Amino acid sequence: MKKVELILSIDTASATEIIILLKSGDKILSRKKFLAPKKQAEKLLPAIEKLIIKNYFSLKDLSGIEVVTQGGTFTSLRIGVITANALSFALGIPVLAINKEGNPVKGDMRSAGGITIAAPHYDAEPNIGKKKE
Repeated sequence: MKKVELILSIDTASATEIIILLKSGDKILSRKKFLAPKKQAEKLLPAIEKLIIKNYFSLKDLSGIEVVTQGGTFTSLRIGVITANALSFALGIPVLAINKEGNPVKGDMRSAGGITIAAPHYDAEPNIGKKKE
């Protein structure tokens, strides 16, 4: 029996919502979109776990991860990218940087210590540490 290609797709580009998908090839098996303003870090991993279990899979069934790396705020993008990279590393599966349309973004992939990771592409400088006027 051939193993099904199972891809987790993560989109935290919006500062207020999270979108996660389970895909097999071009077919979307399951989709979860929910509001998480200023709580993306707390809600992303539990939501991924629930989506995978709800569809009778486990993390070990994943064959790859894709993550939106452009078009969002500094913090929101970083949460999705860090989560995708950490899961990719822990599970020994590839990660792929994508845009909001789901197309690969080669410029947002980096190699570090023999490991390929997705890197966020910020539209603006972060506000962290900036003096308020």
